[in-house]
Amino acid sequence: MQSVTITKNQAGQRLDKFLKKYLPEAENSFLYKMLRKKNITLNGKKAEGKEMLAQEDVVCFFFSEETFAKFRGNSVSDKASSGLETSTDGRLMNKKVVPTIKMTKRVNEENEYYKAYRSLSGITVLYEDEDVLFVNKPVGVLTQKAKPADLSLNEWLIGYLLEKGDITEEELETFHPSVCNRLDRNTSGIVLCGKTLPGSQMLSSVIRDRLVRKFYHTICVGKVSQNASIEGYLQKDEAANKVRISKVKAENTAKEGESYIKTAYHPLQCSDKYTLLEVELITGKTHQIRAHMASIGHPIIGDYKYGNTKVNNSLKQQFGLEAQLLHARRIEFTADSSVPEGLQGLVITAPCPKQFEELKKLVVSHV
Repeated sequence: MQSVTITKNQAGQRLDKFLKKYLPEAENSFLYKMLRKKNITLNGKKAEGKEMLAQEDVVCFFFSEETFAKFRGNSVSDKASSGLETSTDGRLMNKKVVPTIKMTKRVNEENEYYKAYRSLSGITVLYEDEDVLFVNKPVGVLTQKAKPADLSLNEWLIGYLLEKGDITEEELETFHPSVCNRLDRNTSGIVLCGKTLPGSQMLSSVIRDRLVRKFYHTICVGKVSQNASIEGYLQKDEAANKVRISKVKAENTAKEGESYIKTAYHPLQCSDKYTLLEVELITGKTHQIRAHMASIGHPIIGDYKYGNTKVNNSLKQQFGLEAQLLHARRIEFTADSSVPEGLQGLVITAPCPKQFEELKKLVVSHV
C-alpha cells in the first residue's frame, strides 16, 4: 500500500483531477474502477472522485509497487531507485538518494526550469509573499511558450521557486506554479504569478472580477491633450495573429472571437508629434491597447503590426526602436474583501526600460 498526504498545492481540487495528475499513465476508466473497488481510498473511506481535497487529506493506493510505478510514469527496479519508501504507517516517504530511474518527462522539465531561471536575464521580483509573486518582465521574454522548445517566464518562475526551495520536484507532479496574466513578447512590465494553488486561484478570481486595476505607459503618434475612455468590439484573426476593432457589435451576435473592450487613457506629456500616455486596461483582450489606440489614429510607436510604418522606420533608424513601446507600469488592488488582506490597496510599480526612458526625453519632450 502507498499513500500521499495532500499539501497546500494539491488541496482545493477534485480527487479525480488530482489522481489524473498523480498517476498520469493511468486511464480515467482505470482510476474510477479502482475507486469503486476501494483500491484507491480517501481518508480510509470509499470515494467517488468528485470529492474536493483538503490539506492533510490522505489518499491511499492499494497497488503493487510495480503497478504504482507504472502509472506514475517511472521505470523502477526497487524502492530505492524511485527515491520513495513506504513507512510503517503506509505513508510515502521521500528519501534523499540519487534516483536510478530512466530519464522521464518530469526530469527533462526540471532541467528546462533551471535552464530558464539561469538563462533568461533581466527579470526582477517586485513583490513576493507565501502565495504570489509579481515580476517585471523585460522586452523579448515570452510570458508563456509559443512552441515546445521555447523558454518563457513560466519556466523561469518554476526554476526560481525550485532554486529557493519554495516548491519541491515532487510537488511539480500535481501542481505547476504559473503566470496569471499575459504580456506580448515585446511588451515589458508587471506579470502576476501564482506560487501556490491558492495563490493562482485567488489571482485568477481577482483578475476576472476586475479587483485589480492595470495601468500601462506608452508613447503614441500624435498629440493627445485630453483624458478619454473608448469602447468597442474586438475580433480576432487567428490566422494573421491580429485583431480588428469595431465601434459597433457585429450583426451576427454569435460571431466567433468577438469581445467587448474598454480602454481609458490619460496624457502625461506631449509634443506636437508624440504623446506619453498612461493607459488603463479596463478589459483585458489580445493586443487591446495596441489595436484600440491605432483605431483612433494614435498608434503606439514601434508597433509594426498596427502602427505607422513611416514613423516606426524613422524611430528605428534614429533610436534603434524595433518593437512596440508598451510597458505594464502599475497595478492597484482594490480594498474589496475578496482580495486577501495583505494585498488590499496594494500598489506595485515597475520601472520603465532604459530605452523607454531615453525616448521619453528625446521624442516626447522635443517640440
